Amino acid sequence: MIKIASYNVNSIRSRTRLIRLWLEHRNHDIDMLCMQEIKATREQFPFEFFNELGFQCQINPQKHYNGTGICSKFPALDTTIETGDEILDAQSRFIYQKYPGFHLINIYAPHGDLPPSNKFDFKIHWYERLLIWINSRFNPQKDKIILCGDFNVTFNDRDVYDPVLLNNSIGTLPEERAKLHALIQWGFLDAFRLIHPDKQQFTWWDYQGAKIWKNQGLRIDHILITTPLKENLMNVEVDLWPRRKNKIKPSDHAPIIASFKNLI
Repeated sequence: MIKIASYNVNSIRSRTRLIRLWLEHRNHDIDMLCMQEIKATREQFPFEFFNELGFQCQINPQKHYNGTGICSKFPALDTTIETGDEILDAQSRFIYQKYPGFHLINIYAPHGDLPPSNKFDFKIHWYERLLIWINSRFNPQKDKIILCGDFNVTFNDRDVYDPVLLNNSIGTLPEERAKLHALIQWGFLDAFRLIHPDKQQFTWWDYQGAKIWKNQGLRIDHILITTPLKENLMNVEVDLWPRRKNKIKPSDHAPIIASFKNLI
């Protein structure tokens, strides 16, 4: 069994103690940790910390903002952080690794803004370029691909605690959702919904107003898989333990974890 976690850590340097406690709480069962918003340069990233926990890390760094990384107990065959596309490569939002038998893509999609705005346009264009890159390299019916990360978009109103209040807000805009569903139309499956077709489960809660305790959140962190991986998927869970910490300030996201059999 291989467990892959996607976790927007909202600053890795602020979250190392929490990550250590979380992994101890889980008896170190996470095999691959895909992180977003690491907010660190290569010099600032705690490689030694993760090495001590048995992980090898590759990162796409950026100072103060954004940044992605994959820490794995298994060596990758290849790592890519630059695609050659100026929009997709902007702001360190992408990292890809090839493993024996499957491909792993970790993204931190732009947050965007309400239209009309440059940030809204950038988010839409970024998603378009991501799909172009994927489509130019993979076949969804043949290749085993895991696409995970903070997508900053909900699939539908079931992923929103109050669809009326948050109607046409960032993360629920129809133009954003169309880009997320374009990935599904290409050939990805929502791993969480394969396991939990009817469950309402969030992955992000605003710090303000104790929303984690009121369960007033959004499901914006996703793990998508192609059809050839469907038979390998065993479970998907959102672990609320690190989000509910009080004495150690948590990220505003909770990690989402997918379990696979016969993956490596």
